[in-house]
Amino acid sequence: MTESTSYEVIAEYLTAGIRSAYLAVRQAERQSVSELRLNSGRAAAMVFPDKIMYLTQSGLTANPRNTSAVTVMPTDISAIVDALSHYSIHSCSRQLCEGVFVLRRGVRVGLSGSFNSEGCMTDITGLNFRISRNVQGCADEVYKLVAESGQGVVICGGVNSGKTTILRDLCRMVGSTRKAALVDERNEIACTNSGIIENDVGMLTNVLTGCSRAKGIVSAVRTLSPDFIFCDEISTDEDAAAIGENVGCGVKFCATVHGTSFQDLQKRSVMKTLLNSGIFGYAVILEGGGSPGKIREIRRLGDDI
Repeated sequence: MTESTSYEVIAEYLTAGIRSAYLAVRQAERQSVSELRLNSGRAAAMVFPDKIMYLTQSGLTANPRNTSAVTVMPTDISAIVDALSHYSIHSCSRQLCEGVFVLRRGVRVGLSGSFNSEGCMTDITGLNFRISRNVQGCADEVYKLVAESGQGVVICGGVNSGKTTILRDLCRMVGSTRKAALVDERNEIACTNSGIIENDVGMLTNVLTGCSRAKGIVSAVRTLSPDFIFCDEISTDEDAAAIGENVGCGVKFCATVHGTSFQDLQKRSVMKTLLNSGIFGYAVILEGGGSPGKIREIRRLGDDI
């Protein structure tokens, strides 16, 4: 059996009308699409790095008001949510509170709608499928920095800039020769499924998923003796504290953080101490959503930042 791509995994959850149009998209266009956005009462949208297109049964159109565009109905949203929850929505309180489902092959499905008094999503009106891809070799330049210096790196980028893809490939390369631990909180990097790690994250890499970054970092240091720890999307003071408290154990950290420039990083309280502490040897700034994976700047971190 041929292994499903992340694009094909998404198709498994779609209703018949949307699925047929989605699978009719040409292979060449599938290679660069990053998102499928489904909002009740609107045309089904496909997001590319440089454009937005809309599904029809005969191809893509740039006009969302094209009479042949596939319109997403409330019944479509309801049926897809049922499929995402394996027809047991009440057992998915964590996903509903976090506003996201994580599928095979690292596909993430963001939810929009109303939150109830308990902080969980109800009356879901929109679904945003983000397509995950492995791009081996995309972290070559970053890996060279890490291998030559023996230091960690922080990868900074905006939405759809490719930072998670680069981190995954960097983990693959480092974890092929050094002891590594990957703290994969939402299971979108290693894509563990039924105990099988679907993505290549390195022969020597231990994967921790389903826990917070802070808890995973502490657990990895205490029990897995890693040389490097990888984690995605540092965003809280708890994340920063866990990194800062455990760096003295000789572990190097490679992580991503949301931001559009180095100056943006310096303004964020969660990153300020980390940047000045010597935890990371380099900051890699990505170009942005229009050029995913493209490096704009590499900055050597030191006392002068």
